[in-house]
Amino acid sequence: MNKNILNTGVQEFILENINTDTMSVLLKKSLFTGVNQKELVEQLEAKKKCQQKLPTWFKTPNIYYPNKLNIEQTSSETTAQYKANLINGNSLIDITGGFGVDDYFFSQKFTEIYHCELNENLSKIAAYNYNILGVNNIICKAENGLNFSAKTTQNFDWIYIDPSRRNDSKEKVFLLSDCLPNVPENLDLLFNKSSNILIKTSPLLDFTIGINELKFVKEIHVIAIQNDVKELLWILEKGYINSINIKTINISKSSNEVFSFALNDEKEMVSDLSEPLVYLYEPNSAVLKSGAFKTVGNQYQLKKLHEHSHLYTSNELIHFPGRSFKIEQVVPYQKKEIQKLGCSKANITTRNFPETVANLRKKHKIKDGGDVYMFFTKNMNEKYIVLVCTKI
Repeated sequence: MNKNILNTGVQEFILENINTDTMSVLLKKSLFTGVNQKELVEQLEAKKKCQQKLPTWFKTPNIYYPNKLNIEQTSSETTAQYKANLINGNSLIDITGGFGVDDYFFSQKFTEIYHCELNENLSKIAAYNYNILGVNNIICKAENGLNFSAKTTQNFDWIYIDPSRRNDSKEKVFLLSDCLPNVPENLDLLFNKSSNILIKTSPLLDFTIGINELKFVKEIHVIAIQNDVKELLWILEKGYINSINIKTINISKSSNEVFSFALNDEKEMVSDLSEPLVYLYEPNSAVLKSGAFKTVGNQYQLKKLHEHSHLYTSNELIHFPGRSFKIEQVVPYQKKEIQKLGCSKANITTRNFPETVANLRKKHKIKDGGDVYMFFTKNMNEKYIVLVCTKI
């Protein structure tokens, strides 16, 4: 951590040049004593990435930024706030502290937070920024969080873990046991220190794999922002053996779409199939990631077009966690039928369909955009169909 970066002149330069081409800054001779151009560019790039993702940090003067990779890997303020609303208590230990965004919001719900970060420089940056942000109940430890947990005599109300999703060879990984730290391997140690564990993972982690690798899973939360799944959250409670509850949320600027179900219910349900009716529904990405393909239809008393199409229909319009459409036409998937539609511009979606959107556009000469929505899918009779819709 180079404290010269915090000098007034340097901070003013960063603020005034936030939208400047960083390559032009990099190629200039050193502008400030004790700060090289590479360090200056790192601050500019990282601060710029915080503008939308971490507005509290971006708007606060004299924040010190790590390299942009740390910013890319950290939680957004939106998802961090969601996590902080899930748990509370007297004490929490974060064994993978990082830039410390999650702990900033946890600190508003806990009396005391331990932030453990193996990277000494990143630990110093987090501690400095907490002071700037006026947070005084977070204790930063520049050491391995698992080692600190093992040697401390203190127990905690909650343990928080955000395992690194790259192994030593820098390859992307999709198993918890391949992440750092190896959570499955250390569960006994962790449950010796707390009865409650919250784990953040990549949305790429498969539910079944995660459940098999962990134990005492009580809840899985699927968080999407603007229909883009960002995180999975796993709540583990020591000794919990009942059905796992799945909670999904799609956070948008106008409203939040929430849907919950018991994992066992999904396994036991049967979908009620139907030909397309008056309205069509497409679940949001959080619901789709959760695998609630039968439960969502049953909870909202909807019919499903096909067991594997994941599109739903009804005669009466309902409020649904996803997109809703009025079905204007249904035609068989045949070139002549599509030509008859006379549709040269449309938004195309495929569900349980053998061709890609790009191929369909090219084959049928349909440009992207407009007010028409076309769904290429399979119906309950195993026939490929096209639904022409207007969005509600």
